[in-house]
Amino acid sequence: MTVATVYDINKKKVGEVDLQDVVFGVEVNPALLHQMVVTHLSNVRQGTVKTKTRAEVKGGGKKPYRQKGTGRARHGSIRSPIFVGGGVTFGPQPRNWDIELPKKQKKTAFKMALTQKNKDGNLFILDQFVSKDGKTKAMAKSLSTWDSKSIVVCSQKTDQKTIRSVRNIPNVKIISEKNLSAFDVIKHEHLLLTKDAINTLVSRVNQ
Repeated sequence: MTVATVYDINKKKVGEVDLQDVVFGVEVNPALLHQMVVTHLSNVRQGTVKTKTRAEVKGGGKKPYRQKGTGRARHGSIRSPIFVGGGVTFGPQPRNWDIELPKKQKKTAFKMALTQKNKDGNLFILDQFVSKDGKTKAMAKSLSTWDSKSIVVCSQKTDQKTIRSVRNIPNVKIISEKNLSAFDVIKHEHLLLTKDAINTLVSRVNQ
């Protein structure tokens, strides 16, 4: 067990909590974390870009000029790739960029990401993360005390006022413990994890 300090939203100490080593103290494999990041970035690619080949461009059915006697090169269609308005040679076509990562590797990478964040001193436990008035100004002032370039907040319970207070703050993301991924943990400098989300995360990765 690792004992972690519990803070309020203004970074004032309010208590302590135990973090299980099976989730927050595992051995980190950088190669697996890299593979997980590459997989995530590949899976979010749309793959919808498309260019037309010479067979798909409209027109060009007639030979533009006679074969011999003009002194020009021989051409059979103005939709050849060398003409302006012609088709594209070896252009991008729609494709699926998805990469499958085994479930065990996903869970292991998630544990490693949490462990690395904890070792770096960028994992903080909050007693709760709630905005009473839903005002962005008040929330931004509270989060500025963490002196972070980017923050991801993981909370089990998120009400609409709290979500509204965060959504317009640059480089701050609030997410439920069910949707938190290893990529979110790695991407953001600081991870703020509420006490009520710890047990859910532990049970999620140990299923």
